[in-house]
Amino acid sequence: MALASAQAQAVEANQASPADLDAIKGIGPVMVERIVSARQQRPFANWSDFSNRVRGVGPATATRLSANGLTVNGRRLGQEPPPTPIQWQPMVPRPLEPAHSPGPAPKAHN
Repeated sequence: MALASAQAQAVEANQASPADLDAIKGIGPVMVERIVSARQQRPFANWSDFSNRVRGVGPATATRLSANGLTVNGRRLGQEPPPTPIQWQPMVPRPLEPAHSPGPAPKAHN
């Protein structure tokens, strides 16, 4: 039941209204302006992107905002999925191309 309550109180940084953002403890009118301005350029990809683009949000502030209910793409800080592993693909050989096209042979000077 506590988990459902925590999820209901989550405020999504990419979609929340300015009033909803302002309701989060630690976010005031200036921070709301910065968040809205940054997300108008493009949505936040993750917490790292959020911290890099919103001035005044460092690791400690991001941790506090996340604990107070802010999410980025539906995730709290530290809940980002692991990076996708790189899939190995065999190398396909290609025919070599000449470094330069052969031109007419140089004329000999006598």
